[in-house]
Amino acid sequence: MSSGTDIWLDRVFAATDRAAQARNYDAWAETYDEDMLRVGYLTPALVTGLLCRAAAPGSGPVLDAGCGTGLVGEILAALGFAPLVGVDMSDGMLARANRRHVYAELRRAVLGETLPFADGHFAACYATGVFTAGHAPAGTLDELVRVTRPGGHIAFNVGEQSWLADGFRDRQERLAAEGRWRPLSQSATYRPMPLSPADGHLTAQAFVYEVC
Repeated sequence: MSSGTDIWLDRVFAATDRAAQARNYDAWAETYDEDMLRVGYLTPALVTGLLCRAAAPGSGPVLDAGCGTGLVGEILAALGFAPLVGVDMSDGMLARANRRHVYAELRRAVLGETLPFADGHFAACYATGVFTAGHAPAGTLDELVRVTRPGGHIAFNVGEQSWLADGFRDRQERLAAEGRWRPLSQSATYRPMPLSPADGHLTAQAFVYEVC
């Protein structure tokens, strides 16, 4: 039997365009954190842990790319990372993130398009739960590299299905071959939502790179 969380996930994955997807996330924003907790959502803790291994608090501004409700931002703020800047395509998610009072700035932006920041602006970037089927494309990685300063760090997770089918592995390898970043660490394959009746079988990996 599907849970309420699984019903919402079906809706966002079935969206046929970015506008429809944003509307679904707008409608889901108020219960998103609680719903994802029910399915044992592991990605925020995992990406936070990997980023904290590589990046030091106080080294400069940090971009939360696809910030959603701001859950990871609140964790990193408690660990001393600041200032935090969040972007998301959903106004509802941005409103929920704003209520956490940990972001210096929140902007509406679509991952996969040009981000509204200068080259090398951030000391670190992270993207949690956005690189999965029907969501942000692999080309987003190029933008994260562009807006991160040399020596800065980028942490993110990728759904295993998207890693191959949507070109993330190839994009990661190309950026390394071009000398634009170098791999620092990656997680074992894990199940992001192990308690989900419908999606508990899905797997992902998380990665950290240093920008060159």
